[in-house]
Amino acid sequence: MQQKIDGLLVPKLRFPEFLDAGEWEEDKLGDLSQILRGGSPRPIENFLTTDIDGLNWLKIGDVDKNSKYVTHTQEKVRPDALSKTREVNPGDLILSNSMSFGRPYILKIKSCIHDGWIAVTEIDRQIDRDYLYYLMTSPTSQIYFLNNAAGSGVQNLNADIIKLLPISFPKYPEQQKIADCLTSLDDRITLEAQKLDTLKAHKKGLMQQLFPAEGETLPKLRFPEFQDSGEWSEYSIAKLVKENILVAPKDGNHGSLHPKSSDYVKTGIPFVMANDFKNGAIDFYKCTHITKKLADSLQKGFAEEGDVLLTHKGTVGEVALIKKMDFPYLMLTPQVTYYRINNKSKLSNEFLAVLFTSEPFQRLLKVTAGGGTRAYIGITEQGKLKITFSTNILEQKKIADCLSSLDELIAAQAQAIDTLKTHKKGLMQQLFPSVEEVKG
Repeated sequence: MQQKIDGLLVPKLRFPEFLDAGEWEEDKLGDLSQILRGGSPRPIENFLTTDIDGLNWLKIGDVDKNSKYVTHTQEKVRPDALSKTREVNPGDLILSNSMSFGRPYILKIKSCIHDGWIAVTEIDRQIDRDYLYYLMTSPTSQIYFLNNAAGSGVQNLNADIIKLLPISFPKYPEQQKIADCLTSLDDRITLEAQKLDTLKAHKKGLMQQLFPAEGETLPKLRFPEFQDSGEWSEYSIAKLVKENILVAPKDGNHGSLHPKSSDYVKTGIPFVMANDFKNGAIDFYKCTHITKKLADSLQKGFAEEGDVLLTHKGTVGEVALIKKMDFPYLMLTPQVTYYRINNKSKLSNEFLAVLFTSEPFQRLLKVTAGGGTRAYIGITEQGKLKITFSTNILEQKKIADCLSSLDELIAAQAQAIDTLKTHKKGLMQQLFPSVEEVKG
């Protein structure tokens, strides 16, 4: 059901020059375009080619999920595959019919598509392609796809479902205005994302120089005041943390019990999971909470302010430093280990946190833990891992402060992108009629 205000099909937000342009029209996507499923020659290995006259062969992995356009493919197929597949053209829209279904892309190239794609071709001249792209990504269309996707396990779409997608549209000039507005916002998001990537690349390159490479005891880059401070030292982690922090509880699972979803409360002790790590800290707004009484009964050891947290199961290698918190302690899922520095170790917690994110340590951690969703490195094995660091606390602080300042810039840039995306989402909810009818 489309939204109607005072009996007219119109969006909540309209550009001033179109306020008196009248009601929008309604139709089905299948009446405004040709909806066609791709096809796959089998076995595909027999049709792949590197010849210059080969036809582009588009796979799901060739498409950046955040992109608007399809600009290239990694592989080609022989021309004789054309009878067993489908060729689409620049200007056509395609969308996946399973997994991340319902996300459209506009083709910039001619390509063959397999049966995991559905193409929207021969689009009616009264519909602007960019407008249609944004309409299909709007909350209204995405909710339609979600509600109508078939399958109890992996949901998927078919051509018939896509043909029935409700399409609301104004006159062509207003469509262009809406598309231009959202395109400019996308361009801004892309630009800000590029800035974020540049900051991350700069930090990665800097860390590669500020920390010794594997098997070495001196970094390539050192602050001037520490040039004569000598080589860095190697220690096993177990020698650097307070006694018993690396000893597993009796059941080896960070506690005898695990809170149930029915135990979760709005405020209380944060129960930190691997997906609560964000930009080197814990996102306390996202955390699940349990009561202090329950937390006390579940676990004897808790993470405190100043501890360094490390994920070691499933998702391995996420790091967070607990700089400040408004809780007496944190309770941790069995996926997370906490480190509390031994006062005699000549190692600061801030430096340990950035050292844990360094490329040599991350590589060592991943190799020891194994790969995939079953990746795991136990507490005892963590203690055996060796790290190399400067025993000069002032040098540690200089490195940690330098990288922390970069982290702050990266976090601020990421927040700016999130804000733009939230703005775009809210704007789209108003620029297109919603799925609920509102009586004027």
